[in-house]
Amino acid sequence: MNKEQVRERIGKLKKVIQEARYSYHVLDKSIMSDAALDSLKHELYELEQKRPDLITPDSPTQRIGGRPLDEFKKVHHLVLQWSFNDIFNEEEIRNFDERMKRELGIKEIDYTVELKIDGIHIILTYKKGIFKTGATRGDGKIGEDVTQNLKTIESIPLHLRENVDMVAEGEVFMRKSVFDKLNEKRKKLNQSLFANPRNAAAGAIRQLDSKIAAERCLDCYIYDYSWPEKDIPESQFEELKRLTEMGFKVNKKFQHCQNIEKVIKFWKEWQKKKDSEDYWIDGIVVKVNKREHQNKLGYTGKAPRWAIAFKWPGEQATTILEKVVFQVGRTGKITPVAWLKPVNIKGTIVSRATLHNADEIKRLGVKIKDTVIVEKAGDVIPHIIKFLSELRPKNAEKIEIPKTCPICGSKVIKLEGEVAHYCSNRKCGARQRNKLSWFVSKKAFDIEGLGPKIIDQLMDEGLVSRASDIFLLKQGDLKELERFAEKSSFNLISAIEKSKTITLPKFIVSLGIKYIGEETAGLLAEKITDIKKMPQENLEQIKGIGPKATESIKHWFSQKENIDLLKELEKAGVRIEKVYPPAGGAEKSEKLKGKTFVFTGELKTISREKAKEKVKALGGKTPNSINKNTDFLVLGQNPGSKYEKAKNLGIKIISEKEFLDIIK
Repeated sequence: MNKEQVRERIGKLKKVIQEARYSYHVLDKSIMSDAALDSLKHELYELEQKRPDLITPDSPTQRIGGRPLDEFKKVHHLVLQWSFNDIFNEEEIRNFDERMKRELGIKEIDYTVELKIDGIHIILTYKKGIFKTGATRGDGKIGEDVTQNLKTIESIPLHLRENVDMVAEGEVFMRKSVFDKLNEKRKKLNQSLFANPRNAAAGAIRQLDSKIAAERCLDCYIYDYSWPEKDIPESQFEELKRLTEMGFKVNKKFQHCQNIEKVIKFWKEWQKKKDSEDYWIDGIVVKVNKREHQNKLGYTGKAPRWAIAFKWPGEQATTILEKVVFQVGRTGKITPVAWLKPVNIKGTIVSRATLHNADEIKRLGVKIKDTVIVEKAGDVIPHIIKFLSELRPKNAEKIEIPKTCPICGSKVIKLEGEVAHYCSNRKCGARQRNKLSWFVSKKAFDIEGLGPKIIDQLMDEGLVSRASDIFLLKQGDLKELERFAEKSSFNLISAIEKSKTITLPKFIVSLGIKYIGEETAGLLAEKITDIKKMPQENLEQIKGIGPKATESIKHWFSQKENIDLLKELEKAGVRIEKVYPPAGGAEKSEKLKGKTFVFTGELKTISREKAKEKVKALGGKTPNSINKNTDFLVLGQNPGSKYEKAKNLGIKIISEKEFLDIIK
């Protein structure tokens, strides 16, 4: 081909590749396979290598630059960059609405609401439709030129569908599925892991070598047509549609709301759905829809008056550490608990956070009266991330581990090889209360209606001091207690009677032996038929039972009071079922041997504990976390983050009904 023929072919290839990009990233449909598209890109690359004089900046082959940059250049923004003010509840958003109405002098305002993607704000400049410069926000006036890194992001068009001069703004982010794979890879290479997708994305944009940015597989949503003023549509809703027409990838989860109540409804809906998306969302952005209203409302020193970030209650917050209280657990372990000035985290008031142990206090360097950052992730107990040294007061007090038990006054000891401290008194009142609470919990005897407060009440009245005493209670013992009427006392005694028959794994768990949790108890129960003979078995030969667990079992059974407890429980009527008894009296089934089931959400027809027991009875496994080796995710109502992770890993997701059919 001569030069003109090559030029024509290159032009056509670029157009087809750009259309494929637009179709995939903007319209969410694929007009050709990845292999076919790669073939076209390869042909384009080969032609450009033969005729380098025909290479243009908007060519798809130019997404990854040449040698790394020495430094980032500074970019003066054509349009001043603003940030949004944040609000967190319905009262604040209604106040915002009233203020907008008052300042505009109108009775009703319509809004456009968009998901607030947790990523990195970027500014894109186009000349005659061709991508010229990409920059970070910086101080709002001057940012850094990260064009080469932004070119690696396929969802950012190198050539718009119209040859216009314009500036657009958006958010670069890393998908959660990409983040998980990246950290898996880094773990295998013994590299430090990224804390979250936002940090990973920010790190990629700050790379001087665009090849590293390309490897991070970043994505981008555009949400603002910011220059020239004359070309910006008359409403925010129309602006988002216009950006899509021009070739930008716009998040389709935006909505036009006629009033503030519809805004609140959208906010509530997405608070429930946010974890279903493959990217982090930390709220919604609420914008007065009409541009004439936006112009009239204007800006404050740092934010538009006509827009606000309506966030969900955050997972982190700052507060004051007011004092530290030391709690004694069922094993005698002493745990420092931070008492905090109450603060709202994820919609709940948090006033306590665990400090774990003395080593953690030393690592944090935290003191009483410090300003601390507290995190609450999911259902995990809140914990302190760090303290803010700049805000430390002069009268901050060092946290000291007590030398004597705060409950019984006995000596506090630290065992060799342990980070925790313990009360040396095995009969400490706090230890007994916590042991009994554990004994009746769902993982053990699962006695409905017998929670920690009732345990405290029974112990205070002298009705219960050991686990076996629970099974000797009569309805008449309870009637005179506060909050116990005829019906409630009958219900509790019935629940206690019902719980007397228990499977061996749950019985082992109920004993509260150190290092013996559900999984270990299940392994022991498979090999042992008589609980009393357990310490005589060759425990270390059981796969999954380590030396610490073995030593702990032998120590527990060496205590006379524990042997007496087993006899007392038997005398009180407690009966241990054969390990995982299958229907019809047959030996243990291996129907699910080698299969792993993980559960998420609320099950309606069977408790999660019972469901796990059924799987184990059929030879399967039920770990708490999900990974690539998981065979099934059982989906209940209101599922958590495991659901999204299962989809990303390609794990089979089944309903509760499908699960019940499997275990029949």
